[in-house]
Amino acid sequence: MTDLVIRPLVAGEENLFDSMPDPLPQLRQVAYADGIAGGGYRPENTWVALRAGRLVGRAAWLLPPGAVGAPWLDRFDLDADPESRSRLLSHGSRTGRAVLLLHGYTLAPEQYEGLAEEFFDRGYSVWIPRAPQHGTVDRTAHHRVEAGGLTTYAAKGWAVAAALGDEVGVVGISGGAVLAAWLAQVPGTVVRHLLLLSPFFGPNPRQAPAYAVKPLIVLYGRRILRDRVTSRGYSLAAVTQYLTIARTLPKPPRRTGLRTAAVAISPLDRVVDLRAAVAVPRRIADANAIPLRVCTLPEALGVEHNTLNLAALGTDGDEWRRRYVALYEGATVPESSPATADNAPTRR
Repeated sequence: MTDLVIRPLVAGEENLFDSMPDPLPQLRQVAYADGIAGGGYRPENTWVALRAGRLVGRAAWLLPPGAVGAPWLDRFDLDADPESRSRLLSHGSRTGRAVLLLHGYTLAPEQYEGLAEEFFDRGYSVWIPRAPQHGTVDRTAHHRVEAGGLTTYAAKGWAVAAALGDEVGVVGISGGAVLAAWLAQVPGTVVRHLLLLSPFFGPNPRQAPAYAVKPLIVLYGRRILRDRVTSRGYSLAAVTQYLTIARTLPKPPRRTGLRTAAVAISPLDRVVDLRAAVAVPRRIADANAIPLRVCTLPEALGVEHNTLNLAALGTDGDEWRRRYVALYEGATVPESSPATADNAPTRR
């Protein structure tokens, strides 16, 4: 797939901005060129995303003549495959806090339904970008992800979040948690809050013992061996891209100004190495002289690897989402489940 180019609009490219079909034609919008002429839109406050020269995303901040304060986000449109799109929850202007939510392998931004709204209701700007080769009509596209594309996607996601709020934090789940930890350590980004859900820093020893991980990365990650797909639908060539990124985390970790760090895991998780899921973020927290808050979901919840799969819990699911936000913000939360029945069904 052709690389995505994200850049500011250049004066004279007004027609480029308007070349994307209006996703809501029933709501009449002022043409971008008219907004430029009126002084509300400015090229330096306008961004476009291009793939093979075609406009696939656009964003424009507006500040009408005579208005005071910072410009607010007025236009934001994406052209993605119909199965899924990146999601932006904006309050209409730059906020004090923004959070980047990175979804898991094989999934899409919809994985954060509920938690995204919980952050938004607390005043956060929320950005949930769709990972490369994910959320498309091609159900095997995620087999083709590459480590470099994933880290580029994460870095661009952080840049968007940094434009939305003064203080930026990151939440990641599974493979997305690996990318979140990478962002918290890579030079050039400032991540103040970090919440990792079921982080995939290594496979569960029952799936692959520790001594087999490096050969898997070499043979499947470099595509020396023909790809294999597990019973969960995981491509070994793809999951080893996330493990490759995990192996690049600095040792010892860098002190970066991280203010809070937390991890949530389930004892029923048969996908990740639960020891590594805690040990890696603990080293990052120690390097920043902050505590790591660890939340272990009760087995009675029946939640396995996908610790965002809380819809079947009803109001208890809402309570756990609030707990996740509290963990992100640095609070200590109880690990007991709020009135969850012992015979709760298992959810992957």
